Amino acid sequence: MPTVSGSRTLNGTEVSSIGFGCMSLSHAYATPPAAEAAIAVVRRALDLGVNHFDTAALYGFGRNESLIGEAIQSNRQHIFLASKCGMTGIEGKRVIDGRPQTLERTCHESLARLHTDVIDLYYLHRVDPNVPVEDSVGALAELVKKGHIRAIGLSEVSASTLRRAHRVHPIAAVQSEYSVWTRNPEVAVLEECQRLGAALVAFSPLTRGFLVSDLTAPLALEASDIRRSMPRFMEPQVTANRSLIKPFADLAQAAGCSRAQLALAWLLHKSPHVIPIPGTTSIQHLEDNVRASHIALSDDLMEKIESLVNPNRVQGARYNATTQLEIDTEEWAVP
Repeated sequence: MPTVSGSRTLNGTEVSSIGFGCMSLSHAYATPPAAEAAIAVVRRALDLGVNHFDTAALYGFGRNESLIGEAIQSNRQHIFLASKCGMTGIEGKRVIDGRPQTLERTCHESLARLHTDVIDLYYLHRVDPNVPVEDSVGALAELVKKGHIRAIGLSEVSASTLRRAHRVHPIAAVQSEYSVWTRNPEVAVLEECQRLGAALVAFSPLTRGFLVSDLTAPLALEASDIRRSMPRFMEPQVTANRSLIKPFADLAQAAGCSRAQLALAWLLHKSPHVIPIPGTTSIQHLEDNVRASHIALSDDLMEKIESLVNPNRVQGARYNATTQLEIDTEEWAVP
């Protein structure tokens, strides 16, 4: 089994070209695995050379940080650890709170759950509409000074918000949904990251499972699955989007790889400052994902992928109207 190939730079540190998004081990999609099985997936990722792990206080309302803290404790010095603040679970509900005093308190809570003295990259998970981003980033800058975090990131922000934040303190990374079927970063923030020397960390790089797995009709998702509220997974959009699956699979077959590997290889070829962080609860899928770092794509194949799957072809918004209000990521002007 090959280990992950290549590296990317994140806050001056070399990290594996493919990281690991930990959310699904505790949160959001199907019923999460038992703790022992989840820890086994994380430790297999370590065996395969993955050294960049991404969690958040929100995931499982703290349970994911506790899980990751236990899984990586004996290897902590070899790991680039990222977590997030500003969006947490309170009394069973998701709450956005970017006030400086809240961010400091939740940082200490995260440090305790993660069994570490410092978090390598700490993201503002969402910008609080009631708190200027400059104030939230200023609070995170104080945490850098105190040695509790090493770098600051932002999640789901526009290029203009990134610029405002960067004036307060250098931003090491922007995390945004980026995949072959979600191209929003290409509107502006991807270029702005490159200009500022920040990484673009791509979450949900596998199209939330749509193009790379067997999500076929009827689309049976568990009641708690967040995709049930996403317009792309609702009728009539989901039927239109299913028309992309077979031709995408044909491209993968022609390239001699899986659909997931094609999706990840596409991202790795887009830009050297893009770092995908696919998540999975399956060791088999994890191993498949890692092999993507060994795949070379021709310019011709890249063009075929982008001609097939693009903002003009994918039907439906990423989020429902309520959730869409929580982000300021640029949107494509699709006719």
